[in-house]
Amino acid sequence: MKKKNVLLLCGGGSSEHEVSLRSVKYYEDCMAQMPNVNTIKIEIDKQGQWVDAKGKRYLLDGKRYLRAFEQDGAPGTLIDVAIPCIHGSPGETGDLQSYFEMIGLAYFGCNSETSKMCFNKITTKMWATALGVANTPYIFVSENNEESAKKVEEFQKTHGDIVIKASNQGSSVGCYMIEAGKDTRKALNDAFALSPFVLIEKRMRPRELEVSAYEYDGKLQISYPGEIVTPSSTFYTYEEKYSSASESKTFIRAENVTPEQVKTITDYATKLYHGLKIRHLSRIDFFLDDGKIYLNEINTFPGSTSISMFPKMLEANGHSFVSYLEQHIASL
Repeated sequence: MKKKNVLLLCGGGSSEHEVSLRSVKYYEDCMAQMPNVNTIKIEIDKQGQWVDAKGKRYLLDGKRYLRAFEQDGAPGTLIDVAIPCIHGSPGETGDLQSYFEMIGLAYFGCNSETSKMCFNKITTKMWATALGVANTPYIFVSENNEESAKKVEEFQKTHGDIVIKASNQGSSVGCYMIEAGKDTRKALNDAFALSPFVLIEKRMRPRELEVSAYEYDGKLQISYPGEIVTPSSTFYTYEEKYSSASESKTFIRAENVTPEQVKTITDYATKLYHGLKIRHLSRIDFFLDDGKIYLNEINTFPGSTSISMFPKMLEANGHSFVSYLEQHIASL
């Protein structure tokens, strides 16, 4: 069987650039076990250049050929499948997928529209409500002015402690915890500096549960919920997620979760997966607060670092990540 040339992209230049470089190693190791795959790894550096491990620049042309930037004559390597192993922009935001769709290149993961909808925290909550999935009380503002500030203050008076979030940042970047009665202006300014839309949510102090939602053997699979446990005084920040000094703990199978709560999470994840046209993979995060389940967020290209939950929950669900990825590459 002819080997498929698989373009494995990483980096991207966003706030999650370094995490992508760690995730891509896991994909590389898995793909090295696939005899019918020829892996070509390219990093999109922080200047937007596509470079190999030696720093040589490449471009992907409209005929799906990957060729050296300065190369003349030979067309380069015809790419069969792309894997955008990028967290944040331009992968989870749908930008790369739009280009792949335009040039007719098959790729692993969610389509451009789903990626963009799920990366935006506001549209995710709107879709969740439309699909009958419970989520936390919220408002959003689209202008950084006095009217928006008063709207946020009224929401704060009603709900007490709140969270102000830039709508289109990942890994807890641009999230600010504001206690009841505290001024919100600086957090609003900081959030608007990162995003044109800002989400304001009631702050909860829940258990944080999550599932791997993915396709295996042509069927949707929802793993048993795992759990993130952070120190009681700590928000699950970027540093808490990825720092070697993190005090947070992860449990591949959450304890003391009732069968009814597991069913609710599974039902919600299934509704979201189908309703938002998620494809191939996602990690869907939930809150458990006072016995009730609420959607937190959807990750359309979850991390695969040594501490990441998505591959661990997939494996704990009885499936090999190598076989899972190999199935999808073969089908594309």
